[in-house]
Amino acid sequence: MSIMWKYLDKRSAAIAAIKDYDSMRFIIDHTDDEIKAERDKMAGVGSPRWDGMPRTHNPGAAEERILNGIEEIDILKERYRQAVEYMDWFQPAWDQLSEDEKYVLETFYGDANAYGTNAVYYIAEHFKIEQTSAYKRKNRALDRLTVLLFGKA
Repeated sequence: MSIMWKYLDKRSAAIAAIKDYDSMRFIIDHTDDEIKAERDKMAGVGSPRWDGMPRTHNPGAAEERILNGIEEIDILKERYRQAVEYMDWFQPAWDQLSEDEKYVLETFYGDANAYGTNAVYYIAEHFKIEQTSAYKRKNRALDRLTVLLFGKA
């Protein structure tokens, strides 16, 4: 299934793709460490509990820990695969935007997600323009990104 099917409504999809960017970058950057941590948990030996509470013996505890670790690693690998697919789709379009367009879109929809609060003020101040011009600039940048991601509207 193509990554574009997740983002079917083109304009709102471009916004959703911008919002997903930081998460996908984080997944790509940290999945190897998470898989290593899961493998370490699988190989570890359970430690005794010294709290005085009686314990029940589970002869399959080691196997369950290994199976749970394998399932978790499979989930991490699938999440990584999806993040790479997303980046292969989104990054070329994002790279074609100008620095000003990126700034406007990141301010409105990025990780800080200032949209609806002070985003228009930040943009107007940054470019020394009126607020209506800041909204128009945002709309033009979003339209351009939408065309780059999905083709002609």
